[in-house]
Amino acid sequence: MATLYVILLTLHNINRWLVLLAGMWTLFRGFSGLSSGRAYTAADRRPVVAFVGTVSLQLVLGLLLFGFMGAQNMPVFAGARSSFQWEHLGLGVLAAVFATLASALSKRATGNPARFRAMTIWTVLSLVVALAGIPWWRPLLRFFNL
Repeated sequence: MATLYVILLTLHNINRWLVLLAGMWTLFRGFSGLSSGRAYTAADRRPVVAFVGTVSLQLVLGLLLFGFMGAQNMPVFAGARSSFQWEHLGLGVLAAVFATLASALSKRATGNPARFRAMTIWTVLSLVVALAGIPWWRPLLRFFNL
């Protein structure tokens, strides 16, 4: 049981960096599309799909950890403010909602600027919320003890 917890926690920790990388990739494509006025293509769609996928995976891993251990028994929050595990959960859900909106609204928008704008705005909001929810006092790469 403890081994499954460590595996899930390690995957959750590593995936955090994939979320941030996919988010930065999405912002790069979004800002460059807005500034250049070019057409929105499949190459612009890929990063936002990767971003929503990594954020969704992060949420699933987090919910598995939360359900597996229970909010009161999670050792990763030992020493933290007592409410942080609930803030972490809420911010994770909100980041996933914003990432999903980045994908859905950029897909549905009409016109290239509107697509880039939706993609960029909702990704920025998702990343800000995600960054606020990361427990930065923990190891940056738990598996490698960094």
